[in-house]
Amino acid sequence: MAEQASETKAPQGWLGRRLRGRLPLLVVALVLVLICLALGRLNPAESGFGIALLVGVALLIPNAPLPVSPESDPVIGAEPPRATSATLFADALADPAFVLDARTVVIHRNPAAISAFPTTRLNDPLAFTMRQPALVVAIDTARGGVAASVELHRTVPSESWYRADIAPLGETGLMLLTLRNLTEIKRIDQLRRDFIANVSHELRTPLTSLSGFIDTLLGPAANDAVARAKFLGIMRQQAERMARLIGDLLSLSRIEMRQHVRPTGSVDLASVLKQVLEALGSVASETGSTIELSVPDGPVTVTGDAEELYEVFENLIENALKYAGMSGPIEVTLAPATERPSYAWSIVVRDHGPGVGIEHVPRLTERFYRVDAEASRKKKGTGLGLAIVKHIVNRHHGELSLRSAPGEGMRAEVFLPR
Repeated sequence: MAEQASETKAPQGWLGRRLRGRLPLLVVALVLVLICLALGRLNPAESGFGIALLVGVALLIPNAPLPVSPESDPVIGAEPPRATSATLFADALADPAFVLDARTVVIHRNPAAISAFPTTRLNDPLAFTMRQPALVVAIDTARGGVAASVELHRTVPSESWYRADIAPLGETGLMLLTLRNLTEIKRIDQLRRDFIANVSHELRTPLTSLSGFIDTLLGPAANDAVARAKFLGIMRQQAERMARLIGDLLSLSRIEMRQHVRPTGSVDLASVLKQVLEALGSVASETGSTIELSVPDGPVTVTGDAEELYEVFENLIENALKYAGMSGPIEVTLAPATERPSYAWSIVVRDHGPGVGIEHVPRLTERFYRVDAEASRKKKGTGLGLAIVKHIVNRHHGELSLRSAPGEGMRAEVFLPR
């Protein structure tokens, strides 16, 4: 009975599909024909012909599309179901990729493109979100059947570089746009250029001094014993400065070669710190500073490289001695890393010197970065000490923390796992 009732509610088959949605209109037309017949406006033959004509027209008129409710509207930016080889190929790429039609309208985005360029929308021209003139020219070239490439520089939401490759997809009228992220490559290239420029500058100054003094000793001061002794002393200082710089560069290069290989040796941190303090005794005497060491009783063993960890603490303590002067004792503390459960031990080097501005702290581990370049050179600094410290700590799977403010000194803390 339920099935019969459902069948009577809506016409079935081809006739039912053709009449669906036209029944109200058909009923109204039939009523009007019958009224005209009753009033004598139409004879029976004309009425029958009119009814047959109305039914025929109703069957021949194409079906109107069914209305779409707001709930069934597609989500803006949702991918349309396409199974073309172009979209399948785009989805297989690791780089962001877009499939465009001849009008540069986006008809497909792969997952990488959705993640990297979330503002792009399907069925919108690509120029709505990517307005670089160079890209427009490359797309016009590809529209003519020739693949093109261009480099894009974006500043929003952050500075980034991309290589855009746009190619036509055969006779389909579609184009494939792929974008390779060059940001990291550009950053490394900039670091390399800055590094070469800084090294050249650091070596040029002492070399110029040496060359000038040699010319003077060979010329006007050839027979001046006092001038010769003075110039030779300066030349020795400049040669030592170059030797320190080259030594730090070699040390940094050696550490970087093993950056991703964690040391496997066993190191007693307490013993290493005592050795560093003994070696820096003369430096402490020259600066008029004292060093206070606090370590637990007994050995404190971690996995690491003894020579590299020695270099870490030597750099940190020597910096504190040079820049703190006679402002107070240098405090060196080795204790369990209670505030960092992921690490076993904490080594703090604290001085009470003038400190540096907060804006400088994040950059202190950059190569050749100096808050005061002239003061650093006078203290025989190369600008590489904290960069070496950072690389060694990273190799030991540790963490370096620097805190400072004007008038509050510097606090350097190294966290190391067991």
